[in-house]
Amino acid sequence: MTVKKEASGRRSIQVEVEVPGTPEQVWEAIATGPGVSSWFVPSEIDGREGGAVVSHFGPGMDSKATVTAWEPPRRFAAESKDLGPESPALATEWIVEARSGGTCVVRVVHSLFASSDDWDDQLNNVESGWPGFFRILRLYLTHFRGQRCSIMQVVGGASGPLPVAWEKLAGALGLTDASPGQKRSAPADAPPLAGSIERVDADEKVRALLLLVDSPAPGSALVAAQSMGGNVHIVLSFYLYGEQAPAAVARDEPRWRAWLEGRFRQAGGAPC
Repeated sequence: MTVKKEASGRRSIQVEVEVPGTPEQVWEAIATGPGVSSWFVPSEIDGREGGAVVSHFGPGMDSKATVTAWEPPRRFAAESKDLGPESPALATEWIVEARSGGTCVVRVVHSLFASSDDWDDQLNNVESGWPGFFRILRLYLTHFRGQRCSIMQVVGGASGPLPVAWEKLAGALGLTDASPGQKRSAPADAPPLAGSIERVDADEKVRALLLLVDSPAPGSALVAAQSMGGNVHIVLSFYLYGEQAPAAVARDEPRWRAWLEGRFRQAGGAPC
């Protein structure tokens, strides 16, 4: 990943994905609060120039931006201070381009103006986060388009190394040596989790599986572990759709928290 640098001082990164749907259908998914909340994080969008865009990443972790251009169903732009109070303004542009065969390309471009490399790492971090969310977007538009989403996310930690923590996590969920196309289900002592493997990622810093699930409700699930210093950060993210979804989240979120805490503890019995 490389930040594009221009003589004017503009620095930018861009990420794109091809997804099924008409421009109008794709616009609904990327430019409305209910749509974005179905594959990213809970969000509100006031769709007009000068309107507010608010993304809720967690308690006290709201991202806020102001819409600077609004051209449905093709393009909108917003500006924020997401990189920090002392950072230059971060401009974000979303573009929808129709392709033949009933698909569209969604492109997001983040840019700022700076005279130094001080913000390049932050731009790279923003860039690296989008591919995972775009895979959820593609599954949403393929299988659950227009449905409201209930999000469930549980995080935990383990002492390293990553391969050992991942083997323990995957083994406890019946996901050892999983490969795309396989059907898998968690054992009876875990909360409900069953579906087909969509994607496997494995490198020296990350292990992750993306599933298209039918249990605990129809949707997608990401099971991931990331090396962070000497420890491992574990994330279980569920995007669930349909009438069963709200009840499934209310029932299973505390079960997942207890399950994860019970299996990954530091010496002395405290969760990592």
